[in-house]
Amino acid sequence: MHIVWLYAALLALLFFGLSFRTLTLRRRLRIVIGDAGNERMLRAMRVHSNFAEYVPLNLLLMYFVASTAVQPWFLHALGICILLGRVLHAVGVSQVRERYAFRVAGMALTFTPMVASALRLLAAYGRQAGG
Repeated sequence: MHIVWLYAALLALLFFGLSFRTLTLRRRLRIVIGDAGNERMLRAMRVHSNFAEYVPLNLLLMYFVASTAVQPWFLHALGICILLGRVLHAVGVSQVRERYAFRVAGMALTFTPMVASALRLLAAYGRQAGG
């Protein structure tokens, strides 16, 4: 379970960084709400929002996986994928001249642990229900 704590803490720090960057940009551009048609603001908002949309479910799934008989390397693999995926997505989407490959890799590394966790949990459920 302590492995989940590590990635939850690292992801929380990354979320803080993305939040701070978005707030700083709002202040500099004097945009109180929305994006005011500014593409940089829109991109910062989407990076921040996308993180908030995908990370909580991934961490919850990771927590449940940790409660099964799982090897530590598997939890580290999930956590590294989530963390690296969010960093790559942020780098890709933040640029006005978007780095599409970073965005795609970031989302792939976000979806992979989600699907892997779900499959692991279904397998654990099957073992528990069957025996």
